[in-house]
Amino acid sequence: MTETTMPPVEAGAFREAMSHLASSVHLVTSDGPGGRAGFTASSVCSVSDAPPTLLVCINRTSSAYAAVSANAVLCVNTLSGEQAGIAGAFGGRTPMDERFAAGAWGELTTGAPVLEGALAAFDCRIVARHAVGSHDVLFCEVVDLAELGSGQGLVYAGRRYHTVPVSSPVSPVSARKADGLLGAL
Repeated sequence: MTETTMPPVEAGAFREAMSHLASSVHLVTSDGPGGRAGFTASSVCSVSDAPPTLLVCINRTSSAYAAVSANAVLCVNTLSGEQAGIAGAFGGRTPMDERFAAGAWGELTTGAPVLEGALAAFDCRIVARHAVGSHDVLFCEVVDLAELGSGQGLVYAGRRYHTVPVSSPVSPVSARKADGLLGAL
């Protein structure tokens, strides 16, 4: 079989096609020796439940990249439908310190900021990374988690935010509730 060179897909066409892919909206936050940082992400997914592992993609030109890399920990805060404003603040050109002024924060095991009222928080340590194009794909072992809020979920599709109904998990035995379990920052 002969290998043929395929013409590259034009970046604008790719972005347009991707705008039709609905994704949950998350704030990815980090704190530690590299400083406090966070960004809005829709590129988050489950990799494994043994050990519990998430995949998070981050652009290497992101204002949060250096801090997340240096800290080697992060928290994936899954946003509720009422949190579109804070998603916008973390996704835009808002200075980093102003982003964190937009919410109330606590922490779990790693010290990464946990947004109070988020539907869920996945507290992680980065265990591997792989560079792909302009981004790093981070493999993050979940070391702690919490259910914090309830209500509708926030998704991004068609270049805007939408809310979707979310049902409660059948058995939240392993998840902590927000009832005073988060330490204030």
